[in-house]
Amino acid sequence: MADSRERSKTGEDEPQGAVGGDGKYVNDDRIMEQGAIVLRGYVIERISAENPGRHLAPEELGGRPNEQEDHQVKNMVQQLLLIADDMNRNAELQHLINRVQVNCAQDVFFSVAREIFADGINWGRVVSLFHLAYKLIYKALTQNHLEGIKMVINWVLQFIRENVSAWIRQQGGWEAVISTVSHWRTVSLVAAVAFVTVMVYWRKTR
Repeated sequence: MADSRERSKTGEDEPQGAVGGDGKYVNDDRIMEQGAIVLRGYVIERISAENPGRHLAPEELGGRPNEQEDHQVKNMVQQLLLIADDMNRNAELQHLINRVQVNCAQDVFFSVAREIFADGINWGRVVSLFHLAYKLIYKALTQNHLEGIKMVINWVLQFIRENVSAWIRQQGGWEAVISTVSHWRTVSLVAAVAFVTVMVYWRKTR
């Protein structure tokens, strides 16, 4: 009993979490739920920009029909898209991304993902991970490799849960990308450089 009371005083029995920008309690479950929604929103918007005739619904990515209608979700997705704009215009980057195959093995995907975050975590590197997922999902769609879509999304979410969610929780949740990334062009440049480095690494390990 004494040990239990002592743990209660020190907070060891309390769930890991923080207070987000909207005043709501942020724990890992909420981070993963929001992360999945934001990832789907990012993929949907990027595919729509690349192929305006292809309208992808959240349900096709395992989501709910109206999940992208939330104003805060839209703001988070738009901020991540701003960071990614320069990445998408980088010709060398696009050439390297195009060499990644949809049916790559899970260990290859995770080795690339780990290399993205090898020097630390920031929103630009999170976008790099999302950008890799978007490219693989888009390839899966164009090749009618629909089972690959769910596979890639599951890999991304597993990697976030195991490696990135604690950092996002410390920032106050996904909402923090709206307020903390004010110099998004600088961040996008850093993300692009990081991604090129990662893809060079990936090619060398093939």
